[in-house]
Amino acid sequence: MIVLHGYAAGKGIAIGRAHLVVRGVSEVPQSSLKTEEIPNEIARFEAAVKTTRKQLEQLRGAIPENAPTELGAFISLHLMLLTDATLSREPIDILEEQAINAEWALKIQTERLSQQFDEIDDEYLRQRKQDMLQVAERLQRNLIGQSTELNLEATLLDDTILIAHDLSPADTVYFKDQRVEGFVTDMGGPTSHTAILGRSLNIPSVIGLGNARRLISEHEWVIVDGIGGVLIINPDELVLTEYRRRQKEYRTHQRALNKLKKTAAETLDGEQIELLANIENVDDVKAIHNLGADGIGLFRSEFLFLNRDTLPNEAEQYEIYSELVKKMKGKPLNIRTVDLGVDKNPRWFGNNSTPNAALNPALGLTGIRLCHAEPIMFRTQMRAILRAAVYGKVKIMFPMIASLSELKQSLVHLETAKKQLIERGETFGDVEIGCMIEIPSAALTVSSLLKWVDFVSIGSNDLVQYTLAVDRNDDSVSYLYQPAHPAIIKLLAHIIRTANRMGKTVSVCGEMAGDTQYTRLLLGLGLRTFSMNPSNLLSVKDAILHAHADKLESDVVKLVRNEDPDKVDVLLKKLNEAA
Repeated sequence: MIVLHGYAAGKGIAIGRAHLVVRGVSEVPQSSLKTEEIPNEIARFEAAVKTTRKQLEQLRGAIPENAPTELGAFISLHLMLLTDATLSREPIDILEEQAINAEWALKIQTERLSQQFDEIDDEYLRQRKQDMLQVAERLQRNLIGQSTELNLEATLLDDTILIAHDLSPADTVYFKDQRVEGFVTDMGGPTSHTAILGRSLNIPSVIGLGNARRLISEHEWVIVDGIGGVLIINPDELVLTEYRRRQKEYRTHQRALNKLKKTAAETLDGEQIELLANIENVDDVKAIHNLGADGIGLFRSEFLFLNRDTLPNEAEQYEIYSELVKKMKGKPLNIRTVDLGVDKNPRWFGNNSTPNAALNPALGLTGIRLCHAEPIMFRTQMRAILRAAVYGKVKIMFPMIASLSELKQSLVHLETAKKQLIERGETFGDVEIGCMIEIPSAALTVSSLLKWVDFVSIGSNDLVQYTLAVDRNDDSVSYLYQPAHPAIIKLLAHIIRTANRMGKTVSVCGEMAGDTQYTRLLLGLGLRTFSMNPSNLLSVKDAILHAHADKLESDVVKLVRNEDPDKVDVLLKKLNEAA
């Protein structure tokens, strides 16, 4: 029996027999070209790009109606990556410069891009490397003449568990309606599209296992624990019995959770809790309506600015924001202004001229600092949001505010945007204004910020990172990343209590909000608005329905007073057991 640990993607437990997915490009041929052969080779590469585009468009058109909305969006992203010059043009430049065959030029360019992705600080954007690799692999297969699609046997058994090095969104089109109990992959992280699809498809899955595929034989029994992020290969009978019990228990619990979609999030003592969802594209709206979310707590607008050579203009942004507002049908839409920086390296930004900036990108020109450095971009976005606000309830939230002066500067830009619309004779709506609390300086001076805004939202992921000086993506120090560290709890308590005392709304939109391990803690600290990944919404609601808010406020006192990180787990466990 072998036990491996990875990232839990799709929740649940699957027990079945392994089916090894044979993928990967065979050895890439390398050859030199004569000058007269180069035009034909360029034409061959361009034909492969055209074929790849056609395949992806056909796949997008073949998505079943009941498929997760993310699937179409991800394949559209792959199409966008394919048409990007970095994949569709720069390999040709390499081909011409080095007089080499198209396959080898593409290989060189893929390795260059891969290295660039590895240097990105932001975890979500770094995970887009897998998308780039998947598109490049499809393109390479078309060049070499290999099959591009996932060829699953028609005779798969009901308990089949796919074991793959990686799975693309296109692959899931093929196995979504097949009898697949679960899947595991060697590649992928918590924010990879494989993980997001695993959650959306509601298939037990564990990703980022490293070399699991090499350790498993075809038809071998495996257990996929999509709750704990564990893969068990060749389990003994005792373990199998235990996991069958857990599987039954989980399925019973899920059936109960699905009945909560229309239930109000209210504690046992009658406190109404607002549950919002974090999204990044328009297609997510349908899913959050189905889950009964109270609104969108975080729309990551930066995704409109990526994977393109130029900035999105006001008309493009207005179209998307207004579509979002209309689809929300009166429920609030909270738009975070563009949160990018040199670490995320959007091509249109092109700011590679400051060598020192790359040394510590998380502390450099990022978030609101970049918005202030690019006022035309900033005001263009706010004009688009203000115009869209005519159609519903819109909030604007500034990211990574570190001081009152930064907030005031942002408000000046907002007023300028309004004046520009007035001068143009454009109609715009009223918006609430807020800022994110992600930096200790903002947390400690939150009362001064709250005098100028309608609400604040705590980005717990960055607040933990900046407070503890820990990059959770750095394996050498990630063990120090502790969301419930005494310092974090004290900051959370201070922010929430200050906002409540001043009569302003405060929410948490980082991962703590969607982790039921912290639901009772946050309720006890006085939090009444949670914003999270939609997949966590029902489980958090369930925890709220079984909590007594008033009692929790006295129960968390020990946790707030505690200054010993080693005691946190014990105190948190007691809090969660004291239902």
